[in-house]
Amino acid sequence: MSNSQPAILAPVPAMGRYLFFSMVNVDALSAALTRLVDVADGTQTLVGLGPELVAALAVQVPGLHPMQAISGHGVDVPSLPVALCCWLRGSDRGDLVHLTRKIEKSLAPALKLTQLIDAFRHGSGRDLTGYEDGTENPVDEAAVEAALVPGGQSGLAGSSFMAVQQWLHDLNAFDAMATVEQDNTIGRRLSDNEELKDAPPSAHIKRTAQEDFEPPTFVVRRSMPWALGQQAGLVFVAFGKSFDAFEAQMRRMVGQDDGVTDALFKISKPVTGAFFWCPPLHEGRLDLRLLGL
Repeated sequence: MSNSQPAILAPVPAMGRYLFFSMVNVDALSAALTRLVDVADGTQTLVGLGPELVAALAVQVPGLHPMQAISGHGVDVPSLPVALCCWLRGSDRGDLVHLTRKIEKSLAPALKLTQLIDAFRHGSGRDLTGYEDGTENPVDEAAVEAALVPGGQSGLAGSSFMAVQQWLHDLNAFDAMATVEQDNTIGRRLSDNEELKDAPPSAHIKRTAQEDFEPPTFVVRRSMPWALGQQAGLVFVAFGKSFDAFEAQMRRMVGQDDGVTDALFKISKPVTGAFFWCPPLHEGRLDLRLLGL
């Protein structure tokens, strides 16, 4: 869809940076968002607005709501609401540093940068465990159908609902596994990325097989690995025409459907989680008409 932010359907960049902002001055919010429109192009800078920010403007975006924390069967999926998220994309880290400063200045004093995650593409698009990420991503028209709100209401059509989680890997625990256990955890062979037909029910791809849900839970994943000091993991990002598909997959991962917990939790855990609405573009600029701007 030509009026969506192009970063949603574009390939994952060589380098990325995720900026998470909290609100500090509601009275200055409208002016700050107006300035952001002049900075964010939807390609190098994708913008997602959180439910808290939209509520502060006394408006509604149909389908936007906070992520719910989920617990069960010994695992926890946290929710840490964020007012605004910017995903910066590029190939030069220095450029992303300068773009970060520009965005910070445009959003002050309404919003304050409270978390920053630098990320990168690993190889051909692999998680740090070595497995291909997003193998089952829909493509072309199927990706448009899965990720974007269809035509209709001006200011809403072409937008997308984005789920963002920072996952922290225990790579030592993963390395301690035998190769067959690693493959059974993911549900694919590391050697050739082939799906294991006899993988156990707890295998990650068995838990999240999009076509096995009713209705199917197709999303467009645009995740990127991250590393800081001795810690590393994945910034999981999923775009959908609603949050329904993501929420259905997370419920199954924690075992709410059948009591089977995703084996991925043995080697990784989410430490943050938030929902955002990514507005469409109008004449090449962020379309904030739904917000009254």
